Amino acid sequence: MSGFGNSDLTQKDIISYVALGDSFTEGMSDPYPDSDSVPNGRYRGWADRVAEHLARHVGEVRYANLAVRGRLAGRIMTEQVPRAVELSPDLITLCAGGNDIIRPGGDPDATAQLVEAGVARLSGTGARLVLFTGFDTGSLSVMRHLRGKVSTYNMHLRAIADKYDCDVVDMWSMRVLSDPRAWSWDRLHFSTEGHRRIALRVCEVLGVPVDEDWGAPWPPAEPRDWRSARQEDLHWAREYLVPWIGRRLTGRSSGDGLSAKRPNLEPCSPCE
Repeated sequence: MSGFGNSDLTQKDIISYVALGDSFTEGMSDPYPDSDSVPNGRYRGWADRVAEHLARHVGEVRYANLAVRGRLAGRIMTEQVPRAVELSPDLITLCAGGNDIIRPGGDPDATAQLVEAGVARLSGTGARLVLFTGFDTGSLSVMRHLRGKVSTYNMHLRAIADKYDCDVVDMWSMRVLSDPRAWSWDRLHFSTEGHRRIALRVCEVLGVPVDEDWGAPWPPAEPRDWRSARQEDLHWAREYLVPWIGRRLTGRSSGDGLSAKRPNLEPCSPCE
């Protein structure tokens, strides 16, 4: 056990960090600037960015990211949690349950029970644990109907965090994420700017110094005419919505056959 608790991360000479979750933590859709240097088109995302921020203030950061796109809470708890326990890190971030809730018939109560079992096991490592609430879907037409389920799940998650002394990143209150520019073209994953702001928010929760404000106002948006907006809607439905529905109906996942992008604790360099 590391016995790290909620102490100041930046006071350590060496820290280890393990990120658990699904596509959100894997980093979709935030590609590295130099895609040629990233094997298999690996994404960056908020978790990589947090590790990079940590590396600016700590002598050495060893970082693993076990997240895989499309993973349901049950598989995260059975596949990723045991590996995180084995690695025994100082810091663990866990975001799970989103894919369960957006599926037809998704049950936030049952999902919370799965997540609590995983958190209970992770708490035995002595690591500092960080959980994430679901974001407010009220501004997203395709997911607005899920708002009640997400809020129910969030209440469960806060109770879990209180019980196991976890930090919480409150995504629900991040109103900057309601801007379309926080989202990628598929309207299901965050954009590069969305991931950047989320990383800054996580650093704030962790007490890691950063030079920018995650809640800074967006610059004025360029006006769009009705025809352009409708063309974008049609493109989105054809390229993203229809394939997503197809996977749900056939029981397939975007993460089938994929493994974690960073399965072992490896040194992480500071962000540029």
